[in-house]
Amino acid sequence: MNADEERQFRDFVAARSRSLLHTAYLLTGDWEQGRDLLQTALASTARRWSKLRDREQPEIYVRRALYHAQVDRFRLLSWGRETVTDTLPDRPQGQSGDLADSVVQRQDIMAALRRLPRRQRAVIVLRYFEDRPDHEIATILGVAQGTVRSQTHKALGTLRATLSEAGPSASSTASGRGVTA
Repeated sequence: MNADEERQFRDFVAARSRSLLHTAYLLTGDWEQGRDLLQTALASTARRWSKLRDREQPEIYVRRALYHAQVDRFRLLSWGRETVTDTLPDRPQGQSGDLADSVVQRQDIMAALRRLPRRQRAVIVLRYFEDRPDHEIATILGVAQGTVRSQTHKALGTLRATLSEAGPSASSTASGRGVTA
């Protein structure tokens, strides 16, 4: 990478890293893991920066790298990590009517999002948290637009069911984000 390309890359990172970090967080469900994921994707992008065909759209390349790095990480970490239990963990009970409700709602939504399969989670994050259209999501994930729509449909059904189990506080917040019909 020459000095001009390095400057372009640094400018890109400075301008877009906050948005990319939010995406990485939503993909992983954890800020530290999101930072690690973003670093991995940016390192991959930096190595290929001079070869990127479309310099006007590096963000799509980075978002694709984020998604693929998360899939790779998920595959590595999922080996032997699953624990089978007869009962689900306890959930917070009751409505206090203060700011704690919004924290609980956010936790319920993030927990529901974490339970989605990785492709469905990526589609939901890109569609509802980043407000991206189907064709852009399909390009980022490397799938057909029909796949994006079907994965969105399946994910929304799962989220609706999960959030209805969590109670009315979570589903009322989720409806403001486009999760319910």
